Amino acid sequence: MPRQIREVTNGVDDVVIVGGGLAGLFCALKLAPRPVTVITAAPLGEGASSAWAQGGIAAAVAEGDSAEAHAADTIAAGGGIVDRDVALALAREARPRIHDLLAYGVPFDRDLEGRLAVGREAAHSARRIVHVRGDMAGKAIIEALTAAVRRTPSIRVIEGLAVEALSTRDGAVTGLQLRNAHDPDASPVLVATRTVVLATGGIGHLYAVTTNPPEACGTGLAIAARAGAVIADPEFVQFHPTAIMVGRDPAPLATEALRGEGATLINHDGERFMLARHASAELAPRDIVARGVFAEIAAGRGAYLDARQALGSRFADRFPTVHASCMAAGLDPATQPIPVAPAEHYHMGGIAVDGRGRSSLPGLWAAGEVASTGAHGANRLASNSLLEALVYAARITSDINGAALPQRLARPAETTFESDGAMPPLAEKNLRAMMTAQVGVIRSGDELAHAVRAFAGLERSAGSIALRNMATTALLVAASAWTRRESRGAHFRADHPAENPAQAQRTMTTLAAAREVAEQLAEGGSAPAAQPMTA
Repeated sequence: MPRQIREVTNGVDDVVIVGGGLAGLFCALKLAPRPVTVITAAPLGEGASSAWAQGGIAAAVAEGDSAEAHAADTIAAGGGIVDRDVALALAREARPRIHDLLAYGVPFDRDLEGRLAVGREAAHSARRIVHVRGDMAGKAIIEALTAAVRRTPSIRVIEGLAVEALSTRDGAVTGLQLRNAHDPDASPVLVATRTVVLATGGIGHLYAVTTNPPEACGTGLAIAARAGAVIADPEFVQFHPTAIMVGRDPAPLATEALRGEGATLINHDGERFMLARHASAELAPRDIVARGVFAEIAAGRGAYLDARQALGSRFADRFPTVHASCMAAGLDPATQPIPVAPAEHYHMGGIAVDGRGRSSLPGLWAAGEVASTGAHGANRLASNSLLEALVYAARITSDINGAALPQRLARPAETTFESDGAMPPLAEKNLRAMMTAQVGVIRSGDELAHAVRAFAGLERSAGSIALRNMATTALLVAASAWTRRESRGAHFRADHPAENPAQAQRTMTTLAAAREVAEQLAEGGSAPAAQPMTA
């Protein structure tokens, strides 16, 4: 028997934002004084990858730099499928968005003359990264925006509710189904709205090793796909090569700066395995280093970051955060190599949106990591993710404010999606292990086909809505990775290790298309290679 359904009306609110990270908070603030409801599973300011960002925001604000140069770097990093117009527009809007954050109280670093201090990061041709206290940008930005949201009377914040489904009628959004984030057996909560902004973050917790908070488990992408939305580029997943394997989930990072200071990557025999893989060895591009680390682990030789000679007793002073993470696990990085593994770090794919942040479903917008704008292509340029979240959150507010108020609904939704309660821990663990092993850093056709079939079965049969949503997103990633029979950017196929010029295009797909791939593979046939699709 279905449990009793609790309905929540918006009162005078007409916009519901799901997610309390940078995109969601910034969107809510920019919509003021329009009434907005922000819904988060975790307490406001927590559970968002934005708060964990150690880098900064890319913006051509320094003398001699330009938006055109920033866009060119973005395009060069993206594996040949970045939307050039999107990249240039993104770069041109960086400066006003930085000034918005300054107005909200974000204390960006400044030089001795009072100008914004800018740093340089990998693959940028100029110093254009604005920081807060070196590596505290994400935390400082979220703290400032959270405080601004708390003091804005037009913004209502509802904490402790996790989204689990979108409701639609005649192809348009009509509401959201939510549930107590701490009690999967609680009755669902239905919210009526024709204006939804998803800012739910990425997919990190689909993988056994990730740098993302637990809330980043692909839910936003899944509920949009299950409602019929077009999904873009789901196969492109970026991995950080040196997560610290000390039994923590999410895994802490051993910053790339350690390798810049001379730390080396070795296996359990003490061999520097990157020397044979790239002329720059440990300082090779991130995806190459990630594949090298993954290959050593897969071969049973293990992977370790060795800073004993490069830093030794200076480790604690130079890298206190990494040192503290290691020491908490009983490991002294000054005298012992650090066990590392690649970790899911950022998803270039997501809900396909246009230049206004609109999805293919009327009434649904998306911003931040859950969205795919075309700005990142096959490989995100460093520090472009926070910028993209800001730019598209601002565009969404302009689009919503410029539209006529939707007709208010008498009831929240037509359909309630039932659940058998809590997600089985073993099923979640197995899904995450399979994503890491078969849809991870190094992929192959046979392993991807096995994953597609497994995720399709779980997506059909899972009794828990949370598990079903995880399986939905996993299926989309795996099916698109299977159909893209080439290696491009962060997507590497061992059986197709070269780029194929014929596939230099974005993927546009749907859940129905992913299910069709799974059906063809289940029948023993060969699913079609990736084809462009017009949303």
